Amino acid sequence: MSERSKVNRKVREEKQEKQAKRVVFWIGAVLILLTLAYVFVVTINS
Repeated sequence: MSERSKVNRKVREEKQEKQAKRVVFWIGAVLILLTLAYVFVVTINS
């Protein structure tokens, strides 16, 4: 039982780490897109 729970915990931690990296990637991508949109709007209005 103990070995199985250790394996399950390791699998769960790896899955969470992968998910966290994906979330960080998407947050960065959205921030870059918002920055580009802001620059585009400011450039057009000037």
